[in-house]
Amino acid sequence: MSDIFREVDEEIRHERYKRLWNRFGTYLIAIAVLIVAGTAAWRGWVYWQQTAGREAGDVYVSAARLADQGSFAEAEARLAELARGPGGYPQLAAMRAAALKAQAGDTTGAIAAFDQIADDGRSERLLRDIARLRAGYLALDLEDHAGATSRLEALAGDDNGWRFLAREALALSAWKQGDTAAARRWIGGIVEQEGVPGDVASRARTLRDLIDAAEGKPAGEGS
Repeated sequence: MSDIFREVDEEIRHERYKRLWNRFGTYLIAIAVLIVAGTAAWRGWVYWQQTAGREAGDVYVSAARLADQGSFAEAEARLAELARGPGGYPQLAAMRAAALKAQAGDTTGAIAAFDQIADDGRSERLLRDIARLRAGYLALDLEDHAGATSRLEALAGDDNGWRFLAREALALSAWKQGDTAAARRWIGGIVEQEGVPGDVASRARTLRDLIDAAEGKPAGEGS
């Protein structure tokens, strides 16, 4: 009797599974196909990203080598190939290309290139701030006080990680402009703050001593 009941039970289960398969089998097959296709597509995309990343890295390294050899035009041409590269390579290539302009002596072009990066809302804030800092320093080299100030003051706030370098450049710019009061104010924003890097603080004190000497004051008296 137990064997009969077992066979009946198995037959009932078999009939139930058959009805379920007839009803949902097509959907199960479709889901399985989608899972396989999705997995294959994902693996293909990951492989493409890895391959594109390696190729972009090779292009970036070759551009750096060309720049080290003084072949700035060829280096810029190689970097231009990364304008539509994967990941962060387009932003890095743009930064490097702007730096190459400065190396080649095209200060005006370099400032414009850094400004373009700084104003690009699609770039990471870190890169935008670095670009703004580089543009400000280059404007300082051109003795353009207004140009340096307009770029660097945005980085001089207490919540910005580049504040001490920005304040140092602003102090230099003010000093070159002959505005010693502004220079002292920016110097104070360096030497009187906690967490300032030692080399930046040392240069700020040296500048303050130069201003004191120019005004006939003992070193440190004008602080």
